[in-house]
Amino acid sequence: MHQALLVPEILLDIFAHVNESVDLPYDDSPCERSLSRQSLASLATTCKAFHEPAMDFLWANIDELEPLLGCVTRLHPMIYRSDAGAFEPLSEHEARQFLRHAVRVRSIDISSDRNFHLLAVFPTETCIFPRLQSLLWQVEAPNNMYLHRFLSHTLRFGYLSAIHPALKSIGTHCASLEALTIGDAEDLREDEPFLLAETIRSCTQLRHLGCPPLEWEAWNHLSNLPTLLKLEIGSGSWPLDRHDLTFAPFLNVTILNFYVQTASYTVTALQRSEFPSLQQFEMHVQVMPFAQAEQLFCALSQCNTCHTLEYIVIFSFDTDGDSDEEPSDNSLTAITQFLHFTQLRTLGLVFENYPVYLDNDLLLKAMSSWPHIRYMTLANHQLRPPTITFRGLFDGLRLCPHLDSLQLHLDAVNIDIDPETESFQHTSLQKFNVGFSNVEDVEAATRIIFSMLPCVEQVRHADENQWDKVNQRLKYLKSSAVLDPHITLESAPAT
Repeated sequence: MHQALLVPEILLDIFAHVNESVDLPYDDSPCERSLSRQSLASLATTCKAFHEPAMDFLWANIDELEPLLGCVTRLHPMIYRSDAGAFEPLSEHEARQFLRHAVRVRSIDISSDRNFHLLAVFPTETCIFPRLQSLLWQVEAPNNMYLHRFLSHTLRFGYLSAIHPALKSIGTHCASLEALTIGDAEDLREDEPFLLAETIRSCTQLRHLGCPPLEWEAWNHLSNLPTLLKLEIGSGSWPLDRHDLTFAPFLNVTILNFYVQTASYTVTALQRSEFPSLQQFEMHVQVMPFAQAEQLFCALSQCNTCHTLEYIVIFSFDTDGDSDEEPSDNSLTAITQFLHFTQLRTLGLVFENYPVYLDNDLLLKAMSSWPHIRYMTLANHQLRPPTITFRGLFDGLRLCPHLDSLQLHLDAVNIDIDPETESFQHTSLQKFNVGFSNVEDVEAATRIIFSMLPCVEQVRHADENQWDKVNQRLKYLKSSAVLDPHITLESAPAT
């Protein structure tokens, strides 16, 4: 054996390279994953020097308990031949066989409570995975009592599908926990909000947290948690019902996401909090009345984020058709609240029941406020007359040289610009979506896009209309220009 293989660091690097394919997602290269596992198994039986490091990699990531139970000869009919017969719990000797490899496991995905009864030999409070770092737990009640056996003091990442009593000890058992996600809870039982709050308050090293809405004491705990960087609030109905609260600033939170049924909780949280380091805000809400959207925009602009926020995406979809109000005749002029975000790179606003109002003057003002903008979507699901013209569009684009993706409602019927007299070209914009905008003069619209947006290959649109003809014409002009770089709009035949 080469002397280099006796150096532990070199050997671990080699095995880590072999293990890279084992860590691929399950829908990627399953044959390659299987081959890599076979390679690690072969390395483990090659010599004593290879055995321990190869076995550590081989057992590092597993799904369910079956791979470990397969180490017990008596259980082979159940594991490998799907024998549904009754099997007694592990004996003390078999438990030692189980633990010999369980100590190597770093990441485990548990989605079923089958075979938990085989672990009865272990005391309920005993952790049987002492080096576990990542746990994906999707087991429903009543077998959540087994969760304690997976709560290692080395656990850093945890996902739990539901709230249950075993959760409240996670902060005590897992002092190193950095990332915790708790599944959505549409209808919390009376005790669950307090249990959730107790769980969160027990965690003092969290960097990432995703959970249902929190009551005020847990929210207050998080505002004083300097390690917290990312906070995601999922669906649920627990309100922040203390009207006299003002929380400490969330000093280091850079990402704040809400996935909620209504916007009430989000608005209240923003009104009573500050996020001086926030870079990303994203919200998906099913029902958001017009007045509440105005409140949300105002609250977001007033929670000390103006000099740091780079990413704003807000989706409001009434997916069940149960909104309390009909589609509004109003337009959201509150986009002016976003003009304070001078570092904005991404802005996506999609509302089902009302459009976001922009005209040429407001677009110019917005673009002058966002010199770093790269992505902007202002989706208009209601067919209102557009108020932005080609002239207004290009006046705004002059101020945003980095913009590469744009969606907005455009007045392409009333052409107010002649590309023959314009020397300006925006060479960054590649994706251009006009939504439900109409176009009548196909040739004029094509000439403008071909001359002034040279990197746009096609115009995306919501309906099949004249824009298809624009795209056909645009494709012809671009292909002709490849064959003859000197082609001009005058020399290209009209269609």
